[in-house]
Amino acid sequence: MSRLAVFDCDGTLVDSQANICRAMEACFDLHRLDPPGRDSIRRIVGLSLVPAIAALLPEAEARQHELMAEDYKRAFHAMRTDCALDPEPLFDGVAEAIEALDAAGWVLGVATGKSDRGLALILEHHGLTHRFVTLQTADRHPSKPHPSMLEAAIAEAGAVPETTAMIGDTSFDIAMALNAGAHAVGVAWGYHEAHELTAAGAHRVSTDARELPALLEAL
Repeated sequence: MSRLAVFDCDGTLVDSQANICRAMEACFDLHRLDPPGRDSIRRIVGLSLVPAIAALLPEAEARQHELMAEDYKRAFHAMRTDCALDPEPLFDGVAEAIEALDAAGWVLGVATGKSDRGLALILEHHGLTHRFVTLQTADRHPSKPHPSMLEAAIAEAGAVPETTAMIGDTSFDIAMALNAGAHAVGVAWGYHEAHELTAAGAHRVSTDARELPALLEAL
């Protein structure tokens, strides 16, 4: 039976908060709304776009949430087209952890609120595309914490929930893992605090990506 390690992307593999915040601010500006603070924006990273905007603007109608999600996509695309994106670096130790897990025989995957295109660009930029067997995105699934992404990854990888670990930086990742019956591993270098991940039910919380291979072996 395959051992499967599924990573979140934003806040777990890469630090993409600057571009997400800028695109969200542009989206709110377009609708002549005061943008939320960046702390608030970081807290919704990991959700799919419509639920994320609904969390930031709960008083608006559902149709406005949908329109703003499309405007967010256009703002992000314009930043990419204009070569105006800030760097989205891998977090320290992530490349080493992925290499070690791959060498130890873990099947690797990603489950993210990003689009297929956005995830593909990130993985290609960092030379990681070949490392991942299963890629699950918001284009084909309900938003976290619904377990659909993780369930699909488990099926594609030939794993079972008991041999699967979901690794993420938000309570949404932890809840998705628990909803799918998988191990929930939080990371303390992302956009939710370590104590929030523990409170959400994380089985372990890592403070250094390099310790992930040993931590997963111990689960």
